[in-house]
Amino acid sequence: MSFCFNFDVTGITNMDDVQGNASLNIVSKPANETGNPAVAVKEAKEHFLPSDPLHLLDDAICETLNIGTLPPLHFLNETVFEKTVCEREDTENVLSRTAEQRSDLISGVYEGGLKVWECTYDLLEVIEREGETFGGKAVLDLGCGAGLLGILSLKRGARKVHFQDYNSTVIEQLTVSNVILNCQDDDSDDDDDGKRKGKGTTDKEEECKMKPKHNRRDMLLPRCQFFSGDWRTFLTLTSSQDSPLKYDIIMTSETIYNTAYYPALHDTLHKLLASDGHVYMATKTHYFGVGGGLHLFEAFVAERGIFTLNHLWDSKDGLQRHVVVLRFKKESH
Repeated sequence: MSFCFNFDVTGITNMDDVQGNASLNIVSKPANETGNPAVAVKEAKEHFLPSDPLHLLDDAICETLNIGTLPPLHFLNETVFEKTVCEREDTENVLSRTAEQRSDLISGVYEGGLKVWECTYDLLEVIEREGETFGGKAVLDLGCGAGLLGILSLKRGARKVHFQDYNSTVIEQLTVSNVILNCQDDDSDDDDDGKRKGKGTTDKEEECKMKPKHNRRDMLLPRCQFFSGDWRTFLTLTSSQDSPLKYDIIMTSETIYNTAYYPALHDTLHKLLASDGHVYMATKTHYFGVGGGLHLFEAFVAERGIFTLNHLWDSKDGLQRHVVVLRFKKESH
């Protein structure tokens, strides 16, 4: 599986928004993050399941991820998904544009949700090691993409799981499909004796012949809600509900690659996290060609003074990767 970055950088902007007066060269960004009137705001909206959700799995090819004692996580094969873009509904035209430009990210247009990025696997392994169970919790998978983090919490007993991604195409064609794919009777889901020893292994691709059982599907799907749009409008949408939900756990992976998004991300975490909740974040030290990374985000968080940030895991080899946890400072909430 390849994890190379291939970004479409169409413009450079100078920004003094992070770490004092240090100037940063970053990718051009959406209006809602920078105030640039030339780019329309990506309005948030909720997505509802189709009348026949199983139709999304027709002729699909899936993989299964096994990590330690975690329940198996099923997801659509990325390569096959990309090769069948012409057959999929895509009102945003992100599937065709990413295929034509061979780009993993087009800032303000497509934010990389069609791939399972490397740090997601790191976070899953840390969750397995930490023993997070999710039972009875309200969970947000922020910048969800394939939705593996939210799906794990769903299969481990979360009472509510909300999936959010920038692109509606990602939600409708990938996230929802993967959630439905995991709404089946897995004998191994209840296996707590550690028999699944394959840490971080992915089973070979196979046709998705596993059909969700109605009783399990009817039990799990009502716990899920799906949203698209940028973080500011998502925050507005969720806050406007009659009984706004505060999340016990927010999980996010590879979402701090662009410093321009830090204010919106920080505000979203601040407003939506429960007072005693925590945020799991997986990231790289630095994202070459884009400008963001953990060190800059740590400085931003420290300057705001709302959260503590502690390292749960740091890689020792290759491109530095990290898993951190954020919690409210006692005096700030």
